Amino acid sequence: MADRIVLVTGASRGFGFACAAAMGGAGAHVLALARTVGGLEELDDEISSTGGSATLIPLDICDDPGLERLGAAAHERWGRIDLWLHTAIHAAPLQPAEHIDAGELERTLATNIRAFQRLIRVVDPLLRLSDQPLALIAADDAAGKKFHATYAAAKAAQSALTRAWAAESGARITIAEVVPPPMPTALRARFHPGEDRAPLCPTKDAAARLMARLEKGDIANGDRLAL
Repeated sequence: MADRIVLVTGASRGFGFACAAAMGGAGAHVLALARTVGGLEELDDEISSTGGSATLIPLDICDDPGLERLGAAAHERWGRIDLWLHTAIHAAPLQPAEHIDAGELERTLATNIRAFQRLIRVVDPLLRLSDQPLALIAADDAAGKKFHATYAAAKAAQSALTRAWAAESGARITIAEVVPPPMPTALRARFHPGEDRAPLCPTKDAAARLMARLEKGDIANGDRLAL
């Protein structure tokens, strides 16, 4: 991680926050992107407390011009991105498939599919400028769960995009999916209200598992990593 330029999308909370903090603490310069300014500021404080550094990017990933400006600024200032970790997600409320709200469906597709593809378009050329480019996309095995149709369909489509990008990239970029364990996040609380959170894996522990895989250096293009 030392001196690596790391972009974390969805860095203001949950798994993204924990990974960004761990990477910053390990010596990476973290480009922390999220909509929630307060969460980004807390992340910056945590990274700074370990001697690390971060650049905060308060941005909605659905903002196409904003993403283009991000790509141009990253190229001008750092000349590359070494690692991209994507954890940003919109989680629609649980609903039966026949009663999915049209507005929620549109928002889910805009955030989880269209914006993700736009991010690939912006980040791909920056990763290609790194000597060890790596993209890690947070995945979820939610397909087939009742009432999860909107969220699960979007994650399945996101996975399909990721796998296609990996196949097209060949050896130029290492692109892998990461499946975190069940964690006590706000996202999970929406799907499992009232759940006993004690048995769940803390986000810091999940981030530590990912860091261990990064340190081993055994991640291959097209991998799907269960943490």
